Amino acid sequence: MTATIKDVARLAEVSISTVSRVINDSKPVSPEARRRVLKAIEDLGYKPNEVARSLVTKKSNLIGVIVDDIGNSYVANIVRGIEEIGRMYNYDILLCSSYGDRQIETKFIQVLTTKQVEGIILVSEIVNHEVINNINEYKIPFVYLNRYYDIVDMPTVSMDYTQASKQMMNHLIELGHKKILYITQSMDNDLTIEKRKIKGYMDSINSINEGPHIYEVNGHRISFGYEIGEEVKELVNQNEITAIFCCQDEIAIGLMNYFADNNIKIPDDISIAGFGDITLASIYRPKLTTIREPYYDIGAVAIRRILKVISGEHIEEKSINLPIQLVIRESTKKINK
Repeated sequence: MTATIKDVARLAEVSISTVSRVINDSKPVSPEARRRVLKAIEDLGYKPNEVARSLVTKKSNLIGVIVDDIGNSYVANIVRGIEEIGRMYNYDILLCSSYGDRQIETKFIQVLTTKQVEGIILVSEIVNHEVINNINEYKIPFVYLNRYYDIVDMPTVSMDYTQASKQMMNHLIELGHKKILYITQSMDNDLTIEKRKIKGYMDSINSINEGPHIYEVNGHRISFGYEIGEEVKELVNQNEITAIFCCQDEIAIGLMNYFADNNIKIPDDISIAGFGDITLASIYRPKLTTIREPYYDIGAVAIRRILKVISGEHIEEKSINLPIQLVIRESTKKINK
């Protein structure tokens, strides 16, 4: 039978309140009473009720993490960053997967608050205003991580996407490319970070006095990249395109698959670059040149921000921008001018 706090108090010959004080370290207890309580806990194998304990101490040492899909490699890296830094500070995470369902995200916010989590990190590919409103009501530390949408007036960890896009364009231009196609997502461009990437592309293409070539795709999965292959091939031939810059690695990899199936060699026939540096980018052949989004660091910085708020530190900036890293691999090549 499981030992209770009453059993501990009886064996130690002290009151229940004294046992509670020892467990929670809330008020002074005489050394002798503390010794007897700790000995009784050890002899009985007593395990305190962590939920009840958190109600007293106001500390659960739990951080709630809601993700879109833990099966996505970039999500797994974010979670690893959260978990490893949390462990350094003796915090555990409660992980929930919403699979992009707004109602489930909202439900998990409510579930996590009942578990007395001290902070919540949301990793999402949608924008859920109901979640934002709920979080503001609960008044607990919160970080919103979104790979696609601009997060306005909410704590987040990100990067300067305009400058990142310019870095990739500068790389392609330095390789001698002038006719450069940019493949973007068509959905909600005004609300997503795509408008910043497009600005970086436009600034760079205008700087070499070339006209822009932009193609829109309604999705960011590998399958979408493959499906647009035929139309992209026609654009390449019609406009003498020598390089393609894709807004996401998944689109670039799908397009590379199509080209491989249609005897178009990368980078000999055309250079392709991506954005994100997902795990497949360094596995697929040829390896993909891309902008690295430091997903592990994003998770690590997100939980560090929450822990600082929990400790009472005031943080002015809502958004934290991480350094940009261009990863040059095999899919881009210098051309003869």
